[in-house]
Amino acid sequence: MRTRTLRRAGLIAVAAGAVATLAACSSTPSTSAGAGAETPAATVAGPRIAVSYEGGILVLDGETLEPVADLASEEFTRLNPAGDGRHVLVTMSEGFQVLDTAAASADDVALTDLIFAADAPGHVVRHGGKTILYADGTSDTTIFDTDALLSADDELPETETIPGVEAHHGVSVVLEDGTFLTTVGGADGRTGISVADESGAVIATSDACPGVHGEGTAADGAVVFGCENGALLYRDGEITKLDAPDQPYGRMGNAWVSETSPLVVGDYKNDPDAEGYLLGAVTVIDTEAGTLEVVDLPEGVEYTFRDVARGPEDLAYILASDGSVHVFDPATGEITDAFPVVEAWESPVEWQDPHPAIVIAGDIAYVTEPAADAIHAVDLTTGEVVATVTLDVTPNEIAVAAG
Repeated sequence: MRTRTLRRAGLIAVAAGAVATLAACSSTPSTSAGAGAETPAATVAGPRIAVSYEGGILVLDGETLEPVADLASEEFTRLNPAGDGRHVLVTMSEGFQVLDTAAASADDVALTDLIFAADAPGHVVRHGGKTILYADGTSDTTIFDTDALLSADDELPETETIPGVEAHHGVSVVLEDGTFLTTVGGADGRTGISVADESGAVIATSDACPGVHGEGTAADGAVVFGCENGALLYRDGEITKLDAPDQPYGRMGNAWVSETSPLVVGDYKNDPDAEGYLLGAVTVIDTEAGTLEVVDLPEGVEYTFRDVARGPEDLAYILASDGSVHVFDPATGEITDAFPVVEAWESPVEWQDPHPAIVIAGDIAYVTEPAADAIHAVDLTTGEVVATVTLDVTPNEIAVAAG
């Protein structure tokens, strides 16, 4: 592995049915009970789905939802697509471990020995051909060319490491022109962001974002970060603070974006003492107009951070506690359709606890139903559940490698 460390000056801070072909430590597939048959080595796989459970990770065939591998892991892991259509990054105690789902190949599934070392691995961002890894324990940022993993065999691709300043739960983004955006914080809290150009020179900062969390890059390179009292918008070299209608607490902490739309959909919470994790409103940020609007959802349409995804036509799809996937149009702020998929569910006690989640690849949404140990595939163009599988384990997190 070759690692290039750069210091930027001044930086401060799955009834089986046909699923439409998608256009999202063991080293070989397991054939243990419940793990399903191994995919023939001569068969080129299609998309794959990675699903974490307590102490392991299942890899499912993206068209049938049948398991093709069952891999041992740590007790609780987080799953993030690496961005290359094949690999998933698994947050382990030593860092970001590379899971090869073998999507779109004739290879074996493998939880490889490749690990991007990180102290308290956190957020993974994919943008502009780069994959950006953030280590909460040091605030260091590791960057690599996303497609470089496809040619990595026994060693990691070349990386660039940007040292952090003060450790905090943060996130970084790299734009196409080399602009580097990162959160700022420390032991006393998180306060804002810093922006540096390709040379490392700081070109903009803001400390007006208490509790800064999450990010999303929309059309034309506009980047949004959530705050406890609104959001920060970076566009064309400038940072703009967008205030929430509720003050001093109107929190946005997660952003769901499409890089072909200027509209960002975020979560929203205005009661810091509210019990549970279900939320009943969303934010819509127009990055062109520089506006933030809060939209209250219909009664029963509540969600957590795992239950929103962007999909066809740049719409947002909300897997709500009433068991339906609701289609939300950020341009109008309206729910335009709803597809029943799972049974109604309640808030998890802790955010890490298994509860329904949705991810999207092309026109297909993959939905977990932990109460039934099930995974469903939903055609978002028709609302039809086109495939379902019941597992021998309880699914938690989910990620797609679309091939």
